[in-house]
Amino acid sequence: MSYFRPTIDAMTGYVPGEQPKSGIKVIKLNTNENPYPPSPKAIAALQSIDSDSLRRYPDPFAHDFCQAVSDVLGIPSDWVIVGNGSDDVLNILIRACAEGRDRKVVYPMPTYVLYRTLSAMQPAEIVEVPYGENFQLPIAELIAANGAVTFIASPNSPSGHSVPLDDLRKLAQQVSGIVAIDEAYVDFAEYSALSLVQEFDNVIVLRTLSKGYSLAGLRLGFGVANPKLLAGLFKVKDSYNIDAIAIAMGTAAMRDQEYKNACAEKVKVSRATLSQALENLRFSVLKSYGNFVLATPPQNNAEELYLKLKEAGILVRYFNQAGLSDKLRVTVGTDQQNQELINCITLKNGE
Repeated sequence: MSYFRPTIDAMTGYVPGEQPKSGIKVIKLNTNENPYPPSPKAIAALQSIDSDSLRRYPDPFAHDFCQAVSDVLGIPSDWVIVGNGSDDVLNILIRACAEGRDRKVVYPMPTYVLYRTLSAMQPAEIVEVPYGENFQLPIAELIAANGAVTFIASPNSPSGHSVPLDDLRKLAQQVSGIVAIDEAYVDFAEYSALSLVQEFDNVIVLRTLSKGYSLAGLRLGFGVANPKLLAGLFKVKDSYNIDAIAIAMGTAAMRDQEYKNACAEKVKVSRATLSQALENLRFSVLKSYGNFVLATPPQNNAEELYLKLKEAGILVRYFNQAGLSDKLRVTVGTDQQNQELINCITLKNGE
């Protein structure tokens, strides 16, 4: 006898990147965290939290944070829904829109596998469409799949590529369901699809403060969409899904664009240097617009190299799945961390 629904018994849970045990020093390049600290203004907001704001329930709609998003992105504040990380907004979307065989979840692969996990939990039928050559978006196949929700990550993980705006526009024009554009890594990219939310009622753009803002431990993300779309999502959102500390720190971080942009520029410069260093070691490295690179070792020993690096105290991400088992995803660290990685690869692959 099982205590769980058959769907839960049958599914595989999402497996996050490995987290080192407390007190163990590692170079952590496996979960795409920003190597630089959060904005000093966000830290000051944390230090100024008063006890009364913790005694009371937080603002259920995080209005202060929504206003900061509005001021920074130039969109009305009522076009914003806030989540406990952008993963929370993904979950809200699937719970509100997808169900069974008639209301499918569709996305190209490979991509963020949490889309699969959340859909299986619902449950909703999943349609995974392989990316075309050079990660060309399979627009016709995605449209034909007729999803209630179609997820497109741009920049995509683990590949790092960005989807052309014209492709996203064509998709939004021709699908009857929602197009959810996941821009978790947009702070390291060359462009955003945010303008599409004003062109199409069925488009929502998702953002997070985990990557560009160095606040992965805070858990704060948001979606931007037409209020007509958000109205249904608010029915599903937990009453108090964002705590008072997250609202205060997130608002301060969002308003400190100068600091965030400076850190993102450092990451982009380091990304180019890291890519070149790996290529000098005969790795094949995909062009990336995220804070990571996807690299294929020249000796076809991705899993072995991952384990050797782990033994040396350097964590990178290995995906034991079709199309990725010969590759490693490496988060861009500080220049010193990146150099230690290169030194270790040189040593290990020379053994």
